[in-house]
Amino acid sequence: MIYSLDKINEMAEGDDDFITSVISVFLEEVPEDLEGLEKAINERDHESVYKLAHKIKPNVDILGMEQTRAMALEIETMGKNTASMEEIEGKFPLLKKDVLQVVAELKKDFNL
Repeated sequence: MIYSLDKINEMAEGDDDFITSVISVFLEEVPEDLEGLEKAINERDHESVYKLAHKIKPNVDILGMEQTRAMALEIETMGKNTASMEEIEGKFPLLKKDVLQVVAELKKDFNL
């Protein structure tokens, strides 16, 4: 398991509905943002790469996905600094793999 509910549990203070709500929002938004990020990379759109990676970052952070958060931050920074798209393309598959793995695990673990 590459996610942790520690941060969410701390915020939820025992409110299971809150936890389910945060998980549901993650499952709705992050795959969509990930798809948009992939499209932005394919279209060589640095601005959108920056914005979408920035949007993904707190969502993976709240699930304790430190490595994924670091990767999103790196892609965000490269988008902002208009780094080479080849470099960004090299980082993206790991981010995508981690996010899709967690999406599958969350759906299974929470029966969503």
